[in-house]
Amino acid sequence: MQTRNKMFDDISQLMTNAMGVAQGAREEAETAMKSLVDRWLADRDFVTREEFDAVRSMAQKAREENEALKARLDALEAKG
Repeated sequence: MQTRNKMFDDISQLMTNAMGVAQGAREEAETAMKSLVDRWLADRDFVTREEFDAVRSMAQKAREENEALKARLDALEAKG
């Protein structure tokens, strides 16, 4: 009976070690994939969400300023 418990303990230890190795391999694969995707995105010159929002805000402000200037110009032309 003692031999059987030792065998189960050995199998249990082997499975625990295998799970640890599998977990390490998964983490290493995730890191490698993230690095690959990061390099691919960097090569494509994509912008971050923050950069996109900043440029969109600047464009909106420029449109508003252009509309205001056009209204002033129209008013000046109507007088002249």
